[in-house]
Amino acid sequence: MVDRSDVEAAAALVEGRVRETPVIAVDGADLGVPGQLSLKLELHQHTGSFKPRGAFNRMLQGSLPSAGVIAASGGNHGLAVAYAARSLGVPAEVFVPVTASPVKVQRLAGLGAQVRQVGQHYAEALAASTQRAGETGALVVHAYDQPEVVAGQGTVGRELERQVDGIDTVLVAVGGGGLVSGIASWFGGSVRVVAVEPEQIPTLHSALKAGRPVDIEVGGIATDSLGARRIGEIAFDTARRTEVVSVLVRDEDLVRARRLLWSELRVAAELGGAAALAALVGGAYVPQPGERVAVIICGGNTDPSDLGPVAPH
Repeated sequence: MVDRSDVEAAAALVEGRVRETPVIAVDGADLGVPGQLSLKLELHQHTGSFKPRGAFNRMLQGSLPSAGVIAASGGNHGLAVAYAARSLGVPAEVFVPVTASPVKVQRLAGLGAQVRQVGQHYAEALAASTQRAGETGALVVHAYDQPEVVAGQGTVGRELERQVDGIDTVLVAVGGGGLVSGIASWFGGSVRVVAVEPEQIPTLHSALKAGRPVDIEVGGIATDSLGARRIGEIAFDTARRTEVVSVLVRDEDLVRARRLLWSELRVAAELGGAAALAALVGGAYVPQPGERVAVIICGGNTDPSDLGPVAPH
């Protein structure tokens, strides 16, 4: 279990290694949704997502092996691991599926990681990386299901609480569940945490329905960032313990949310990074009057060339 004290310890450890990302206040009417919103722009973190928080916290727990670190990723976690490894002067080997975004694969190589593309989905890349770690002795930095990684991601919630007074609800995108479980661990049920997933990748939603983590079919347009086949054990336990609310969004809502972020705010998010906002845009989550809502915009590793005008709302 990860709790508030673990997140505090992570914050002390990663201080100076990660950025404090900005929060912008937005009139929901500008995006066609009700109420006032606070958008936390984690896409402005090093490597374009929240992931360096967990990567650094995992890697700074003790001395690192000469073999360095190894990770499996849809892209964003790998970028964070590669960045942290370069900062700490150790080698990194990153396994990604062949479906990973070319933008992310190119950036991985640019950060000095040895990149291996295996399989169609994250689960296959993970299996290959686990086997490789057994051969090399490298430190495994899991994308979402290690306590140190989850605690590191929880520093997003800690930071948000200090930036915005009186939050009622936080909307968070979910892939494997590291970010949502870190934020929920920080707030401990004192703030409503809403987990947002694409309809075609309902990892947490399916697990809560089944009463345990289960394998799902992965599809849709956000697989490169939210394409975990099975929710992490930590995320599942945390979601039940802190009563996380689970909602699903359509692919078209992801597209619309991403385009609105660009057209109205000039924020270039990736599809998965816009998922939390998509819950408001598509009506999967409807705030009560006066509800103070924070939205985590969690990733921006995207090709912005397809960002264009969106129909008026």
